[in-house]
Amino acid sequence: MLAQQLVDICHFFGQRQWCPATGGNFSARLDNQHCLITRSGCDKSRLSIPDLIRCNFNGEAPDSDHHPSAETALHTKLYQLDANINSVLHTHSVNSTVLSRMAGDVVQISGYEMQKSIRGSHSHDATISIPVFDNTQDIEELAKHVAKQHTAGNLRQPGLLVRGHGLYAWGTDINEARRHIEGFEFLFACLIQEKMLQDA
Repeated sequence: MLAQQLVDICHFFGQRQWCPATGGNFSARLDNQHCLITRSGCDKSRLSIPDLIRCNFNGEAPDSDHHPSAETALHTKLYQLDANINSVLHTHSVNSTVLSRMAGDVVQISGYEMQKSIRGSHSHDATISIPVFDNTQDIEELAKHVAKQHTAGNLRQPGLLVRGHGLYAWGTDINEARRHIEGFEFLFACLIQEKMLQDA
């Protein structure tokens, strides 16, 4: 059941402190016009099925008394940009947040075996690039920037960072999106540890 899968993922990420203090938002495509998304202001580690909202790609949820996540527009934009995206997951981990502030416009990763957890990456010898977008409270505007980069062919990896905010990753289904979150989070932690050792 799609709703239960989302709930289980929220609990899994919550246990890892990747979405503290009601942070993060998680969704899954229902069809070409609707998705299921976490409601605003709920603790993801204690999330239950009633905390999930069915909303359309305009961010409207007429069947619920709750508001969908404030960042719904970015989820729905990704669904509209690529019909193969069926789940979008967003974490607020310490590593992804700090790394996004240290980086320029892109984070490049090479030399790690765990890169193969990311779709399309088949060797540690390859370099994967994750774009970094400046943070804004205007999510519609952020979604436009993401769409522009997608059109330009700059979203080659199934993930992006928002500066001082966290990680968005997606997949062809919930399980792949979860794998991408776990893979990116591991790689980000490695980059930060490597930087700390180099500076020691």
